[in-house]
Amino acid sequence: MKPADIAQLHSISAPSLSPDGGRAVFAVTRPDLEEDAYLGSLWSVPTDGSEPPRKLTRGTRDGSPVFSPDGRWIAFVRPDEDKRPQIHILPADGGEPWKITDHPLGAGPFTWSPDSTRLAYNARVPEEQRYVDGAPDKEPPRRITTLKYRLDNLGFTNDRPVHAFVSAPIDPSGEAGEPVQVTEGGVSRGKPVWTPDGAGLVFDAALHETRDTDLVSDVWVLAPEAGAEPRRITRGDLAVGAVSLSEDGATVYFLGDELGPEGGDFVGRVTGLWSVPFDGSEAPRRLTGTEDPRLGQRTQAVGEGVLVTGENRGAVELYRISPGGVRSTLLGGHVEVQGFDHAGGVTVAVAAGERDSGELYVVTEEGLRALTSFTDQALNPLPATELTTRSGDGNEVHGWVVVPQGEGPHPVVLMIHGGPFAQYGWQLFDETQVYAAAGYAVLYCNPRGSSGYGQEHGRAVIGSVGAVTATDVMAFLDEALEDERLDASRVGVMGGSHGGFMTSWIAAHHGERFRAAISERAVNTIENLHGSSDIGAFFPEPLYGPPETWAKESPLTYADQIDKPFLIIHSEQDWRCPLDQAQRLYVALKRRGHETEMLLFPGEGHELSRSGLPSHRVARFEAILDWWDRHL
Repeated sequence: MKPADIAQLHSISAPSLSPDGGRAVFAVTRPDLEEDAYLGSLWSVPTDGSEPPRKLTRGTRDGSPVFSPDGRWIAFVRPDEDKRPQIHILPADGGEPWKITDHPLGAGPFTWSPDSTRLAYNARVPEEQRYVDGAPDKEPPRRITTLKYRLDNLGFTNDRPVHAFVSAPIDPSGEAGEPVQVTEGGVSRGKPVWTPDGAGLVFDAALHETRDTDLVSDVWVLAPEAGAEPRRITRGDLAVGAVSLSEDGATVYFLGDELGPEGGDFVGRVTGLWSVPFDGSEAPRRLTGTEDPRLGQRTQAVGEGVLVTGENRGAVELYRISPGGVRSTLLGGHVEVQGFDHAGGVTVAVAAGERDSGELYVVTEEGLRALTSFTDQALNPLPATELTTRSGDGNEVHGWVVVPQGEGPHPVVLMIHGGPFAQYGWQLFDETQVYAAAGYAVLYCNPRGSSGYGQEHGRAVIGSVGAVTATDVMAFLDEALEDERLDASRVGVMGGSHGGFMTSWIAAHHGERFRAAISERAVNTIENLHGSSDIGAFFPEPLYGPPETWAKESPLTYADQIDKPFLIIHSEQDWRCPLDQAQRLYVALKRRGHETEMLLFPGEGHELSRSGLPSHRVARFEAILDWWDRHL
């Protein structure tokens, strides 16, 4: 795989089934290097496999399709002439779509009413004189009175809260009536979900008085009309999301995290499935344990159970969880489930594997049946070999090795993921394939602090992030280098975000093991992160310990111990790890006369390597390969 081959990697959106389960719709998106954008259209396929998938729309940026409950319509998101995402309606039996929203900052996500006549959706509501007309640098000054006021890859949030709206009745003539804004004020609301009787909307939001100084959010319900008063269903002691209702509407299911007594201790918490009576008569009940897989994406109540995905030792699996908390695996193993749906007795899922970036499958008791084959077989990825070892203090370290073709011995790149509560896993990964195709053996693992291995494993790094993580990462490196195809004298280390933090830390504390390093979008000084990051009002202390320990835990403190060539990659608009995190390390190394370079990407945020401009992603790959070519 070459850097430009990212254009051959596709992604499939969460699928939506027709009510009888007979047809699935989804969006397929790819990076386009000529347009320097991500282009996609809607597709449709019968779930019995009787026909191949066919393109459903002629748009180039269509996404998020959802069938109406009666099967007549497909709602989806398409940008308008000003590139704002707006909700459109497409007749399911064919025809031209029409736009039903016209919000100044776009609209979505959305859900259909049970009678298929309206949509409930989210849209940001900007303050007057902002974001719509005129030049951004000529807007009036922002008066900021809260701690939470901006978000990476978006910008300021205090002056454009997310509200819930209900559309006018769907009109096949294409005439879009005025929507009703059903929430007000300066606080954002989550995705609205209709109750089965259509009399209410359920959503998550932080409407309590201390919302600016904690991470608590609640499940709320209100009538789908302007001026309705919301009723709280949960008890104000969890972080909640991904709300759904049982088929009879009596039970609300949601994904939630416990936050400790102060409401802010979120580090390494394993998200679980919870249930609560719709009338709020009982406290929420956790259905999965803290050492079970970390659940995510969404919840979907199906008969006597709930469908949900979970992280498990590098996999993302699909589960059905009973109201009593019994978990059954519907799709597991070496997969990464990226979306799913169930209707008419049929379950479909988008799943990526070791050789593809995702295909759509029907999930049956007998196994999987593929409905799509979008993967470019010419990519022919190199295989990843699973490797497990133990660190010096007895912790199991699980990961993978990708070895290039040829006899070797090959130079080695050790990669460290971000988070830290995240995981490497079983999927076609452009990072490993590009480096391995260029001749480097690639090592990557899930040390303590990673997700997918239970809460104890995730929280084990609190207060000693660099030292504990390095213990596991270095043990994995030692085990991998027992392979005679790998050259222990030519090893580089790299990572982004938390992985960048660890790259800086390891270069200072274990530099004798490496020839060179690449640190991307890193945390290098914890004190600067506090307050300057978009999450800096509440993030540093739960992970890194109290302020008096921040200097000791910061890689910048040990910059004078870095003695190997060091490349720093950062984005100019990164608000998660702001630019000064890169600049301060660069200056510290450069003033010593150390061999260091800094590569800055304009207009990009923290997610450059995953969702930045395709041209920037290719340029990043080329710079990394150039650096390793020079030093390994």
